[in-house]
Amino acid sequence: MVNLEEDPQRASQFCFAAQARLMRRTADLTDSDVLAPSRLPGWTAGHVLTHLARNADAHARRLSGALEGHDVPRYPGGSEQRAREIEEGAGRAAAETIADLSSSILRLEEMLNLADAAGWPNGHLIGDDHYGVAACPAHRLREVEMHHVDLGLGYTPADWPEEYVAWDLPVLLATVPERLGSPNEQRSFMAWLAGRGPLAPETRLADW
Repeated sequence: MVNLEEDPQRASQFCFAAQARLMRRTADLTDSDVLAPSRLPGWTAGHVLTHLARNADAHARRLSGALEGHDVPRYPGGSEQRAREIEEGAGRAAAETIADLSSSILRLEEMLNLADAAGWPNGHLIGDDHYGVAACPAHRLREVEMHHVDLGLGYTPADWPEEYVAWDLPVLLATVPERLGSPNEQRSFMAWLAGRGPLAPETRLADW
């Protein structure tokens, strides 16, 4: 299995393909489509699309900083900036929303190509994240694949590329212990994972 966090060139290729799929699916959305509820509680499709645009900007920001030797956070204003920008963009018309997403993706892809041509310099820089800037392509890939499903436009987990699943499934499984609630839930999940019983219907994982 390829660890996409450690192979930014390969992760970038998957990211380019995922973003192309996203743009094809959203190209003809109407204003009512953008204002319709997404699969994320409290978010419309406009929220999701705006988040994807600002997330592209955030990764481009980190990559641009690394190319210049600077350790730059994704969101200089922190979580407040992230939330504010999503809310401010969520109610826009479809044409404006899609044009914004397209331009942000093009900017990110430009930065990914520049980073690759430069040999991914300063890939260890953390910014305000828990991963180095060289892992940005992999984390962007996850954002696009997950939120493409969240849009509720017909793209489902069955459409996720095998290579993406092979990388991200073990990563997500590693988060399970901290996301389970009571000790009994932990035991039930562990037994199910080991093929020692059914998964209790009341088992719930905390948001990830």
